[in-house]
Amino acid sequence: MYVYLIQHAEKLREPGDPGITELGRAHATLTGAWAQRTGIRRVYCSPLRRSWQTAQVIADAVDVQPVQDGRATERMNWDGTVPFAHFSAEWARTVEDRAYTPSNGDSSHAAASRLLALVREVGMTDSPAAIVTHGGVTVDLLRTLLEDTVIADSLLTTGVPSCAITTLNRTTAASVASVEHLTA
Repeated sequence: MYVYLIQHAEKLREPGDPGITELGRAHATLTGAWAQRTGIRRVYCSPLRRSWQTAQVIADAVDVQPVQDGRATERMNWDGTVPFAHFSAEWARTVEDRAYTPSNGDSSHAAASRLLALVREVGMTDSPAAIVTHGGVTVDLLRTLLEDTVIADSLLTTGVPSCAITTLNRTTAASVASVEHLTA
């Protein structure tokens, strides 16, 4: 049962529900070529625009339609209604205290649980499959599956790179945040 968690492509730097940049589209195209070689049979994604746009490029490459699923949505999304400093402080608190539920989003534990439920469901029916998701919720899931000491500090502090792929075999991480397909 292989499920590939794919970080959405580089997004526009704006609040709300931004789409992906031209560089992001290029990375998504390279990720689509990788998906063809991997035998991906299904592509799922978060309903947020950056995830859906990335998933559409990848799904086109493997000739399927992406399926939106809210369980792949990010832990928190800055919509611009609060100052970015406030959003950042809440984000940092959810990283430090995985049980903390921010005013606009999910706790790290809750986000990990919903993504894990999706991974298990997808793995049982559509393996190999890709889930185009977000860095925070991917790291939340990894923190649930692995010990924090195993996770690179950079994933906690700077996030998951654009179009990075985390390979799960059942609920075991075979690779984390690989970007090799972007340089091949």
